[in-house]
Amino acid sequence: MGLMTFSINVTVDGCVDHQEGIVNDETHAFFTHLMDESGAMLWGRVTYEMMESYWPAVARGDAEASPAMRDWAVKLEAKPKYVVSSTRKDFPWTNSHHIAGDLRTGVQKLKDATPAGVLLGSGKLATELDRLDLIDEYRFLVHPRIAGHGPTLYQSGLPGTRRLELVSAKPFRCGAVAMHYRRAR
Repeated sequence: MGLMTFSINVTVDGCVDHQEGIVNDETHAFFTHLMDESGAMLWGRVTYEMMESYWPAVARGDAEASPAMRDWAVKLEAKPKYVVSSTRKDFPWTNSHHIAGDLRTGVQKLKDATPAGVLLGSGKLATELDRLDLIDEYRFLVHPRIAGHGPTLYQSGLPGTRRLELVSAKPFRCGAVAMHYRRAR
């Protein structure tokens, strides 16, 4: 069974709006490395649709992008992508698969079938999976920004505090810090 790792960009004040982080080769290389280490990606429908609207064009060379962004897009194209959605059933992007039915059962099956682990990249879905105790690790890229607005990390709350153990912290030249935590069980 592989680990479920939740990874997301977050500002110092907890904002997870994808437009608030620093986008450069260094930050893209970080997420490319995380993707390379995992066996599959997991998103909610909203995140999937945001990703689907841009990254396939970058992978095809139809959109302007730096080499690091193109590297990410090409690898993402090949990576198995799983989507949790109760409203959409068709996911035509290459290597995309739908997880339907009971959330706990579907995601646990995915974890069991993916020894290299699953990289989760959706904030709202992470809250639901954390409530089900399905997240094992957290890889946050904390950006040196105070956004002053939402959406924020775990905005809809959890039933209790999650104790975490620090695995590593790595500062980037741009001022962001990659934080790696493991659930303390």
